[in-house]
Amino acid sequence: MQIGVPREHPGQPLVAATPETVTKLMKLGYSVVVESGAGLESSYPDYQYEEAGATVVDRENALKSDIVLALDAPSNTEISDLHAGSVFISRLAPARHPELLDKLAAANVTALAMDTVPRISRAQAMDVLSSQANVAGYRAVIEAADKFGRLFAGQVTAAGKMPPAHVYVIGAGVAGLAAIGTAGSLGAEVYATDVRSEVAEQIESMGARFVPLPTVEQKSADGYAKAMDADQAALARAAYAKQAAGSDIVITTANIPGAKSPLLLDDDAIAAMKPGSVIVDMAAGNGGNTTQTVADKAIITDNGVTIIGYTDLAGRLPAQSSQLYAQNIVNLLKLMTPEKDGQLVIDLDDEIVRTITVTLGHEILWPPPPIEVSAAPAPVEAKPDPAELAAKAAAEAREAALKKQRRFAWIGLAVVLAAVLVMVTPFSVVANYWIFGLAIIVGFYVITNVTHSLHTPLMSVTNAISGIILVGALMQIGSSNWAVTILAFLAILVASINVFGGFRVTGRMLTMFQKG
Repeated sequence: MQIGVPREHPGQPLVAATPETVTKLMKLGYSVVVESGAGLESSYPDYQYEEAGATVVDRENALKSDIVLALDAPSNTEISDLHAGSVFISRLAPARHPELLDKLAAANVTALAMDTVPRISRAQAMDVLSSQANVAGYRAVIEAADKFGRLFAGQVTAAGKMPPAHVYVIGAGVAGLAAIGTAGSLGAEVYATDVRSEVAEQIESMGARFVPLPTVEQKSADGYAKAMDADQAALARAAYAKQAAGSDIVITTANIPGAKSPLLLDDDAIAAMKPGSVIVDMAAGNGGNTTQTVADKAIITDNGVTIIGYTDLAGRLPAQSSQLYAQNIVNLLKLMTPEKDGQLVIDLDDEIVRTITVTLGHEILWPPPPIEVSAAPAPVEAKPDPAELAAKAAAEAREAALKKQRRFAWIGLAVVLAAVLVMVTPFSVVANYWIFGLAIIVGFYVITNVTHSLHTPLMSVTNAISGIILVGALMQIGSSNWAVTILAFLAILVASINVFGGFRVTGRMLTMFQKG
């Protein structure tokens, strides 16, 4: 099957395939055509696609492919250019654009919505929303730093002390956590809030302080926050306003799938903020989290607060955002091309494929059946019955006694063998056995107490000692005494295993640090 990558609409700098992912798609058995200029705004010129094995074509030929990869929903003209039976893969926002599904179904186009990938562990590598939100969260902090005009990190200088910037992040999803990490790495003092108390540990693990909301708590069944009722929203807004008033930078990330973004900061909350402070509204494209957000613009309020409403935060890092998006698609096609023969298999029994398939030919499959996931810790197992605990303890005691008996048996066998060995060994050599035994005891306690970081130099020492043993054993292998010959052979065998095994392990360790 042929994969086509058309150039995106003006204003969209991303591209749905990069030269790197083209190579991966071809390894899955697909042929790839790319519209001329598709990757220019992401710094991927045509010749790089050709070097990767793709064919550069015009727009018509790209859209006539069996599978078309894109960033956003197709226009009416593009839908008419798609051939019947083709597969269109992009971000479609089916919940907000049901009319689009009608058009795609009427055109007999199978549509896969990358922005509906379920938030389950198996689908993480295909989650476009997460990969783009990660970049957007990072970029939000960079945009805030540009408008803030002051240092993030605190400093103590001869001229005086400068406190760190106070950053407040509302919402601890992927974008929020990325913003927390970026702001923290710049030296800011970071606080964060989320209606899901279960994410408090994630926030604190990023080095931020979790600010709980009074009486407002949610349990997520699908990885997303839910809309609150009026009373909960009022309580939450009061908490947001209080925290924002003392912050230098506020980053809002609240989005409700399939609905308008919730209001977090009203006019009064913005008016209470300090002059020179900055708000980055990451939900500006879906209505905004503040009453004064203007989509795609940065404005300054009457009290000197800058509100950034850019909707293209991920697009401001087009090369990396394109690579992440394109890799998400590759991961999806790996799942849907099990034989790596260039044939797309739409298996509706697979929960990932079923969730993202919004149209199948003339049939509309949206909405999909629900998939429940949770970010909450696994439920604590019920305490077992006391009788079961007693039986288990008894079994463990019997096993421990049996192990002790076996240990004594082995010790007894070792003593007998040692006695036999002493009896058949020349008297002049017997004294060396005491040295050998003490060496074993000392060596055991030395090696077992060495820290992991010193295992490599310890291995070098043991290899050197084994080399000395090998030399000595080789000198005694031809002894007229059969006991000495056997011992020399055993010494050669054990020392050789240690030497060559050490070399093998060391070689494997060194390959871990090799590039490529």
